[in-house]
Amino acid sequence: MLTTATGKLSELFTARHGQVSSQRAYDLSLVLVSLALMSIGLIVVTSASMPVAEREYGNPFYFSARHIIYLVTALVAAGIVLTVPMRFWKITNPYLLILAIVLLVAVLVVGRSINGSTRWIVLGPLTLQPAEPAKLFFFTYLAGYLVRRYEEVTENIKGFIKPLAVLFVLATMLLLQPDFGTAVVMLTTTMGLLFLAGAPLWQFFGVVFVGLAAVVSLIVFEEYRMRRVTSFLDPWADPFGSGYQLTQSLMAYGRGSWFGQGLGNSYQKLEFLTQAHSDFIMAILAEELGFVGVLTVLGLIFFMVVRTLKIGNRALAHERPFEGYLAYAIGIWFSFQTAVNIGASVGILPTKGLTLPLISYGGTSLIVMMVSIALLLRIDFELRVDGVQALNRGDKPRRLKKPPVKSRAQEVHSDVEQEANNAKA
Repeated sequence: MLTTATGKLSELFTARHGQVSSQRAYDLSLVLVSLALMSIGLIVVTSASMPVAEREYGNPFYFSARHIIYLVTALVAAGIVLTVPMRFWKITNPYLLILAIVLLVAVLVVGRSINGSTRWIVLGPLTLQPAEPAKLFFFTYLAGYLVRRYEEVTENIKGFIKPLAVLFVLATMLLLQPDFGTAVVMLTTTMGLLFLAGAPLWQFFGVVFVGLAAVVSLIVFEEYRMRRVTSFLDPWADPFGSGYQLTQSLMAYGRGSWFGQGLGNSYQKLEFLTQAHSDFIMAILAEELGFVGVLTVLGLIFFMVVRTLKIGNRALAHERPFEGYLAYAIGIWFSFQTAVNIGASVGILPTKGLTLPLISYGGTSLIVMMVSIALLLRIDFELRVDGVQALNRGDKPRRLKKPPVKSRAQEVHSDVEQEANNAKA
């Protein structure tokens, strides 16, 4: 579906502008890297989920089949988004923020509770996690706000505080679920985007200090978060209690060594490591494919983030600030969420329950991230269209009309009339 949609973009590009130096209508490398990550994710999710799927559902491919459904849905959604102009997102971003708030309120009212967290809305056989679209909708709103209030943000602390007040409302509803990890991702992305937009440093560092103080307070005054922090600092102090997940994850990394035990040969996925196909999928990947496999995945994600930031730079250079800020937000979001997911599985950060972009099992996360990739492709497409239009205007300059050439008789007649007029005057 994504390939079909990009093919339609190419046809539209060629029909309107012709072939200009064989230029593509979209970023092919971004498409290929996204498809590669999704393919790796499907393979590792299938391998990691087979034992628990066999025990709970009697079908070792239960989670794999659902993941394929989510992949197809994500590609269809991405194909639809590719056809939507960025002007739509510019106009509707305040309404998308309202929709995000409605979804976060709805999950608190009618959501399903799993392991003490109320994060999912059941829609028949599928589930929706509102925190995932809430992230994208908020970042879209933030990009629009920075365009509308750029001078206020860079010159007045009032403009700097307003988006943080909106973030506070969203973060409050997320913490009621509770979903501390998503709130941290949104806070980090917001601060990074305000910094890139040119907010004064004293305001930036002041809010960073307040944000860190708030995060520390939330950890200290909530017992289960405090246990996560202490277990992350010394998981071997209680390897069968609070440090169980991390110790099992570290064992998986240790067994993986350079080239891994081979695809399907993980021991930790045999229900020693819980959430092996979602939160700790990188540990299973490391055990089966080794350091080389981990480095490959990190390289692909790093390439995707770099391309995203380059698209943001190009958008700002072409005086498209909304598209530029949105691309920056997506790049920061993907990179930070990757760092948190992998950092938690190797013991660098406390466990946050965040998915690994485009790889972990999780339908809503996969769909929203593919929609984000489609937005990047659309931004890049519109920038290429602008470039070709500018090139066409340069190749075909308007010809100035030459003044009509007068005959010698007309010149003499004109001179006589001029002298007569001067005499009358």
